[in-house]
Amino acid sequence: MTDILITEFIDQGALERLQSEFDVKYDVELWDKPEKIAEALQGVPGLIVRNQTQVRGVVLEKADALKCVGRLGVGLDNIDTDVCAAKGIEVFPATGANSDSVAELAMGGLYVLFRKSYRATEDVIAGKWPRMQLLGREVAGKTLAIIGFGSIGKALAWRAKGVGMTVTAWDPYIDISSAVWAEHGVSPRASLDDALMDADAVSIHVPLSDETRNMFDMATMSKMKSDAVLFNLARGGIVNENDLVKALKDGVIGGAFLDTYDVEPLTADNPFAGVPNLLLTPHSGARTVEADDRVCNMIADAVANCLRGA
Repeated sequence: MTDILITEFIDQGALERLQSEFDVKYDVELWDKPEKIAEALQGVPGLIVRNQTQVRGVVLEKADALKCVGRLGVGLDNIDTDVCAAKGIEVFPATGANSDSVAELAMGGLYVLFRKSYRATEDVIAGKWPRMQLLGREVAGKTLAIIGFGSIGKALAWRAKGVGMTVTAWDPYIDISSAVWAEHGVSPRASLDDALMDADAVSIHVPLSDETRNMFDMATMSKMKSDAVLFNLARGGIVNENDLVKALKDGVIGGAFLDTYDVEPLTADNPFAGVPNLLLTPHSGARTVEADDRVCNMIADAVANCLRGA
């Protein structure tokens, strides 16, 4: 009888540790087949997923023995946590395990967008010499506004301060008088508008919810400085993609970096081709060797402890 079903990639070491104690079904072809997942979950107490497997609907309806879901990552928008709670199913995200990796990618994006010459490789190979067209800016002395001050926001703040940036932040769930701001050397803002007003770069680190969907539309981006850059390394849907494209083309903002999208992978009709000052990566913020090791082992431990009754 299967103890744990795993539907997406897990580190080999963590997998072998689980297999040494439990009967594990590991099938990365299942993630987009909810009916088959539901069938495979019959009598199974443990489930481990990443961000593509949808743990909702028929999967949870037919989960007759499920005790816990381990999420190899931090976002929970692919898991119906309300239904899980109602059924007594524990959900374990890998909180904090990939924060450093996401923060490092955000810092890389800052340098790439502020120093335009990082993207000049093809021109230089071709014998062009666009020095004057690629006049960049230094990040030191600039203001970074962090939207959402959880573990990733804190990891990014530490790095940005280390290169001489002024860091501000807004998080509606942390009181402006909280000691956490001083602990991290960050200036809190009372509202999102206040955070955007003087920022040279804005980095989003909030979950996707009804409250945050389309949080950054044209109206919001219009409150940013015209040379400011916007980062979304959190979840697709927080930034309205069509509005972002228009904002970049019309010069409403100076640049953008997206690692997450409404639809992943992008479809052929996506709006991003030919958009200026736009940097795209394939939802890879958390994907480093070190983060994968931490995430996989954290979730393996959490699910194993749940099944042991620890």
